[in-house]
Amino acid sequence: MRQYYAVINRLQSGFPVQERPFALVAEALGMAEQGVITAIQEMLNHGLLSRFGPLYNAEAMGGGLTLAALAVPEERFAAVTEQVNAFAEVAHNYARDHRLNMWFVLATERREEIPLVIARMEERTGLPVFNLPKLAEYRLGFQLHLTENHVDTVAMVMPEPPLAWSRFPEAPLQPDAVDRAIVAVTQAGLPLVLQPYHAVAAQVDISVAEVLERLERMLAWGWIRRLGVVPNHYALGLRGNGMTVWDLPDDRVEALGMLVGGLDFVSHCYRRPRALPNWPYNLFAMVHGPDRASVLAKSERIRQLLADELRGYTLLHSTRILKKTGLRLVH
Repeated sequence: MRQYYAVINRLQSGFPVQERPFALVAEALGMAEQGVITAIQEMLNHGLLSRFGPLYNAEAMGGGLTLAALAVPEERFAAVTEQVNAFAEVAHNYARDHRLNMWFVLATERREEIPLVIARMEERTGLPVFNLPKLAEYRLGFQLHLTENHVDTVAMVMPEPPLAWSRFPEAPLQPDAVDRAIVAVTQAGLPLVLQPYHAVAAQVDISVAEVLERLERMLAWGWIRRLGVVPNHYALGLRGNGMTVWDLPDDRVEALGMLVGGLDFVSHCYRRPRALPNWPYNLFAMVHGPDRASVLAKSERIRQLLADELRGYTLLHSTRILKKTGLRLVH
């Protein structure tokens, strides 16, 4: 497990965009190239990693992204899960212990497609979809620090952008055909071979140099949030997972969201619209811990932080992962 943990600790915040990327990782970790590849493959097989590769930013690429929820009658839950998960646009889907008991992320290649997908989903399920898009982002991402007998969360520190990225022009509004082809072959993950970018180049039918150049541009433009491994928090010991939601004055949510987003146990913190009268909450923060009790304790810390401004809140525990494939932006 020690090598697994070393690979996870090293590759959460970045993976080299070079012809032999695993050689650089292996040198840093004191491992063989093939040993790094084997460790990643084994962790994917055992469910310790959710994925390995680029994490694309749908919104930065001109796409659509939203959080949505359904109130599903218990007797229909299995059938509706199957209906919802059949949509390629559904990246993540969780069961939560609330009247709104199914929560999922929708991602589309173009912004205008989100309402169309929601309309199709409502028609297929016969249920109203609560659409809660991000209005502001105060935190996205933390990383795990793993040792032999402990798992903890720490702030994700991204490497400084290389000076060479300054040569790139401003980002266009949409990816071109070649960018879309690269996204199509990498959105499920990078090939686990000694020269993964050569494999991508062969699939897209362009040169390796162009693949490297375009991936660097996507990183510089924010189209790729990061390249690397995505740990499965549940499998690695963070079995507690709660979505905390808070009703705050609209003129204070920006400042308070920054405070909550600065907490090291919060992985995501967003402002989202209310859906009155059923949903009065406008700040969302995902909280993680080893168990439900630790999530409750951390949620209480947020409550104390917001106490003077707070008008209401609730905590929705995750009870099951219904789907987790990552974003599929090109279908």
